[in-house]
Amino acid sequence: MLDRWDPLILVHAVAATYALGFGVVQIFRRRKGDRPHRIVGWTWVVAMALVITTSFGIRTINGGFGWLHALSLFTAFTVTMGIIAARRHRVKSHRSFLLGSYFGLLGALIGVVAVPDRRIPDTAVHHPWLVAAFIAAIALTAAASVWGIVNLPARGPKKAAGQVSESTAENSEALPR
Repeated sequence: MLDRWDPLILVHAVAATYALGFGVVQIFRRRKGDRPHRIVGWTWVVAMALVITTSFGIRTINGGFGWLHALSLFTAFTVTMGIIAARRHRVKSHRSFLLGSYFGLLGALIGVVAVPDRRIPDTAVHHPWLVAAFIAAIALTAAASVWGIVNLPARGPKKAAGQVSESTAENSEALPR
């Protein structure tokens, strides 16, 4: 049971769980495009990159690649295209690619949980307290992270090149020349 959780699979599971949590925040948070959206979004991208990368080290029961590996390749493409769309200010494309990636992650979770012989259902049946503790730890740390990000102090307005703030202009008049 627990001996089936090697470090690679554990990193994969933790990253996927964080990606699920941060993705929900992005979907249901009303404000888009602000600083917290970008920070939570990049955190989600890093988690997804870990999920994708680690997935290729996890083999099927017969030691090969399966449909989840094909989904990982497709997800790498959609996440990349979502980032490119955001950088080009193509909001609809950005939203479509990343929502598709998120729902693909949910589909993978359903596919993994639906098979009783896999690690997650097996662990949930034999060690439910461990699964509950894992989910609680991820949920609490993700919630604390999001709370901290959303409550970051706002940055001051950006100044154009050569523009001086009022306080600097007032102080420069008082300085001897």
